[in-house]
Amino acid sequence: MASSRLRIYVFLFVIHYFALTIAQLELQYHECYINNGNYITNSTYEANLNRLLNSLTENPRINYGFYNVSYGQNPDKVYAIALCRPDMEPSSCSDCINVARKNLTSLCPNKVTAIGGYDDRGYNNCMLRYANYDIFGLMENAPYFFVYAESNITENLIEFNQTRQRLLERLFSEAAARPSPNKYATGKEAVSDIVTMYALVQCTPDLSEADCKECLHDTTKLMSKCCDRRQGGRVINPSCSFRYETNKFFKPSIAGPPGSPDPVTPEPPPRKKNHTILITVIVSVVASVILITGICIFLRVRKLKLEDENVEETIAKSLQFDFETIRVATDNFSDANKLGQGGFGAVYKGMLLNGETIAVKRLSKNSKQGEIEFKNEVLLLARLQHRNLVRLLGFCLERKERILVYEFVPNASLDHFIFDPINREHMTWEKRYKIIEGIARGLLYLHEDSRLRIIHRDLKASNILLDSEMNPKISDFGMARLFEMDQTHSDTNRVVGTL
Repeated sequence: MASSRLRIYVFLFVIHYFALTIAQLELQYHECYINNGNYITNSTYEANLNRLLNSLTENPRINYGFYNVSYGQNPDKVYAIALCRPDMEPSSCSDCINVARKNLTSLCPNKVTAIGGYDDRGYNNCMLRYANYDIFGLMENAPYFFVYAESNITENLIEFNQTRQRLLERLFSEAAARPSPNKYATGKEAVSDIVTMYALVQCTPDLSEADCKECLHDTTKLMSKCCDRRQGGRVINPSCSFRYETNKFFKPSIAGPPGSPDPVTPEPPPRKKNHTILITVIVSVVASVILITGICIFLRVRKLKLEDENVEETIAKSLQFDFETIRVATDNFSDANKLGQGGFGAVYKGMLLNGETIAVKRLSKNSKQGEIEFKNEVLLLARLQHRNLVRLLGFCLERKERILVYEFVPNASLDHFIFDPINREHMTWEKRYKIIEGIARGLLYLHEDSRLRIIHRDLKASNILLDSEMNPKISDFGMARLFEMDQTHSDTNRVVGTL
């Protein structure tokens, strides 16, 4: 008996070992962007790339299976995006990305830009890409990849294609309309009495509703190249993907709402003497159903609340800096590193031990904002991710200090250009239009496309920062106000902002 168990354990170990080995050997799809250039071995770009990719699994900032990170300074700055299918467990997502990062750098040695991933029925459903330019919030529909079933449709081809088109069109609209970071949708539709089609569509959460819908529609134009007669298929590009099959391939936890129950055929009316019994039974059953449903809803809401609290606690821990690190980075908040003074405190330039330049906002100690309100503001900013919003890197709440750590934006604020007679000469109309368009994109994200509807309330030139390429980034959310998703008006008891 013991010998038999040992053989089983050895067999399972061998299967597991070779499955992992095969998974680590090659990606199911990848592209090395050979026209985007190479980096030199042992260069700063290679060091930044390795540090960034390692950070994905060493201390991942997981946001519903979506990773967005950058590292270094221009011209050697590296940007990366990783995305998992939404029904994956966080641990499986991390494992998949870890395998992908090892293989992608091996398959694309010394390439500054690359993309690759896995797509199968197991845990391997992830995509990883990195580049030497800012890819966050940028819709890109090339390169594209196909993954399709071997079996062809042999009958009812017209009905099959029409059903697929209807199902995908519906899911495209649903996924695009969902707030970040949940831009995906699943569903099913009957092709015939015995065949049902299942589909999943997904965009990277940094896309706007319009860009997500445009990206998904672009993928359907490629259908004829791979999947027109196939029983299943998937089209993948850097910003979105869709998949359909005649078998259910996603977990029930993310499936769409259940279909309508089968109609109940009423029984013939009972005789009068049975009316009382029947009414008693019906009332008892209905009351029991209501009670059980109420308990289930209560337990579900409590579970979701606990999960949200755990996620927020994880986010807070991953963003927290210790005071000594910030003090060293800013040379003890020296005046030489001081960038400016605002209504809520001073801003300093700093450099972390890894060489990353940061902006440190040290809030005034006489601020009326308490510890709970400060943490809420940090968690709010951590959930806002857009290329036209300044990115929060972390915070510090020690020694009665309240400190925010942001990405460093080298060209200061917009007011240094439009109100300075010398710098104003360099502001061509092309640059002005680019800045105006970027600000509008950032506001659209805050008002319509983010998970939270935010009203900034203090938008002015000094709160618009400009990066090295003159891309605008909205900053300073100290006066921002949170709205409900369906709320368009609100009252206030104090006047804030800039007139």
